Amino acid sequence: MSVEVLKLTLGPLQTNSYILGDPQSGEALVIDPADHAELLVQTAREHGWTIRTILATHGHFDHVLASGPLQRETDAPFYAHRADLPLIRALVSQVREWMGVSASPPAEVTHFVEAGETITVGGIALEVLHTPGHSPGHVSYVLQERRMVFSGDCLFRGSIGRADLPGGDYETLMHSIRTQLLPLGDDFTVAPGHMENTTIGYERTHNPHLLDDFGHIS
Repeated sequence: MSVEVLKLTLGPLQTNSYILGDPQSGEALVIDPADHAELLVQTAREHGWTIRTILATHGHFDHVLASGPLQRETDAPFYAHRADLPLIRALVSQVREWMGVSASPPAEVTHFVEAGETITVGGIALEVLHTPGHSPGHVSYVLQERRMVFSGDCLFRGSIGRADLPGGDYETLMHSIRTQLLPLGDDFTVAPGHMENTTIGYERTHNPHLLDDFGHIS
């Protein structure tokens, strides 16, 4: 049986959290625990899965808000890029500044992901792409088996991630999209950090940001 992918839209900024489960081994991982750790655990259990690993595409609070509670609930290691460690450690202050409320401390990062690395959990294999520009340590995760890329806040349907936040850079973001995401192939599904899924092919020919930056890409 192939890897199953569940999307839950959670938290104050309607962030997409993904649970990837391997039906054969019963093991699962979470990409971007945005909120409601108990719901993530419950959803995995309802499918007969145990969460073994927690991954972050980047360190902005709306993508890691539930990382601490989820790690305490599951004892799972937390993976992120080293360059976004300051953002993750600033979660509590980020939430206070942006939302005016308190938050649980983030999970302890137990492994720093690197470009080209393959993360395996049960029968799930994810390739790491370093896709900075929205944040310095932003990464995307490629699930070749399903021809999917979990793009975080790098690429959206008809849009791109913000580059005006601290650590962001527009030219770097566009370079990441051009050199890391577009070469995956037009048939790849893009599972973003917000909003609905899209495809590389659709964005190549319809995304106004890409067309403005590169001209019409055939």
